Amino acid sequence: MSKLYLGLVHYPFYNKHMQVIATAVTNFDIHDIARTARTYDVEKYFVIHPLEIQAEIIKKITDYWQHGYGKEYNPDRSEALDHVQYIPSIAEAIKQITELEGKAPLTVTTDARTYPNTVTYQYVRGLLEQGEVPIFLLLGTGFGLEKDTMSKFDLILEPIWGPGDYNHLCVRSAAAIMLDRLASVEHVK
Repeated sequence: MSKLYLGLVHYPFYNKHMQVIATAVTNFDIHDIARTARTYDVEKYFVIHPLEIQAEIIKKITDYWQHGYGKEYNPDRSEALDHVQYIPSIAEAIKQITELEGKAPLTVTTDARTYPNTVTYQYVRGLLEQGEVPIFLLLGTGFGLEKDTMSKFDLILEPIWGPGDYNHLCVRSAAAIMLDRLASVEHVK
């Protein structure tokens, strides 16, 4: 089985006016995705943001739950947050995974649209099961990653579709669905 890494990207994203921006870090995204990532045995969850002020927010949140009262109050949350790491860029995260694994990861991102290199969850799950290369799954906020950045990823997962035409899940919900589709254990009843 390949190791699975996760990245929550905050830049470069489009806003609703199609301007490139950096989105804000949220407490819920850090906590909830960390817990989901830990449940699905994600090796490391990178929170990716280029701005130092946002790095300080990430550090405050993770430090609270990893040291002192937060760790004592909720050790399970502390354990999940042990796998969270702030990093300023996608390139730095890829570099770190490459150093840890001895080979570059396959970069897989997500979008609510389809592209020529869009693949199914079953396909990526098969790659994870083959165990040949680490997988780096990138999620984001905002109105989609900037197009030049999107073109640099190896694969793009198909959108998550519900029965209607509305398709705008919060990243925490999307992360849970994606990780379940990619890394769940089949249970025999």
